Amino acid sequence: MAKNWYPIIDHEKCTGCLTCANFCPHGVYDVPSNPGKPTVANPENCVEFCRGCQRICPTGAIRYSGDS
Repeated sequence: MAKNWYPIIDHEKCTGCLTCANFCPHGVYDVPSNPGKPTVANPENCVEFCRGCQRICPTGAIRYSGDS
């Protein structure tokens, strides 16, 4: 797991579809109990250079800390 690699959600672009949270098998995201937008609750669980949630995000709202 990564210490300096984790997703950052652009909440301006995020529509709250939760595709990222439903996709991630590592528990990186927290899904709100009320309709809303996901948060990165466990960044330490992110697998370095995975990019799965970024690729599947329909609005391009995810980037990563640690990217140059």
